[in-house]
Amino acid sequence: MDKAEFKAFLKRSRRKDSAIEQITDLVADFESHLQEHYHGKTLDQATVESLESYVSWFESETGVSASKPLWALRYYFEFIEESELSDLAGELRAGRIKRKPFYLKKFLGVESDHIAKLEAHYIENIDQMLDEGRTPALRQALSEHTGIPLKDILELVKLSDLARLGAVRGVRARLYHDAGLTPEKIARREPEELHRMLVEWVKETGFDGIAPFPKEVQHLIDDARKLPPLVHY
Repeated sequence: MDKAEFKAFLKRSRRKDSAIEQITDLVADFESHLQEHYHGKTLDQATVESLESYVSWFESETGVSASKPLWALRYYFEFIEESELSDLAGELRAGRIKRKPFYLKKFLGVESDHIAKLEAHYIENIDQMLDEGRTPALRQALSEHTGIPLKDILELVKLSDLARLGAVRGVRARLYHDAGLTPEKIARREPEELHRMLVEWVKETGFDGIAPFPKEVQHLIDDARKLPPLVHY
């Protein structure tokens, strides 16, 4: 592993110094495992089999989840442009993380009065919002029960739908929503074109945040293409 180049890559990805040290140490552990168990293989010679085997070995040896090593290895495989292994590390890690509920009140720019009315009807997080608002008929009924305008119910449903995508949460969901995107629309775009559109949109609107980086857009589209449709618009 070329630590200097890898650390520079992580620095460009805006990782904190403490995270960079942790990531490089975890990747070095995998490298040692390869050298010991795979006849001196290097990181660049890692395979799907050796990664899956390492995860199994790590969890049986330590008794804890391999989530952290997978987190680190995804960065490394992205660094060396091994997309198959990067994607696999991400998928294996996702299967080991229990998603915490994301609360509606954390979305950027939502009306606190609307959130309070929804909470009074036991709708606090995105999963509950999607359950109660995935179809036009359900949204109409929810609007009538809560007194929240239908357009605002739809906005919260769209934000919740977007928040199903990877790392998309409060600010990113607002950015994509206000730029007129849904998971289905994102899935139909090409990375370079979508990135260019979002950069221009942020610049033209003065949105209080930055446009996603090209790699982030690529992951966003990949996630959108895997996401099963849930909401009927």
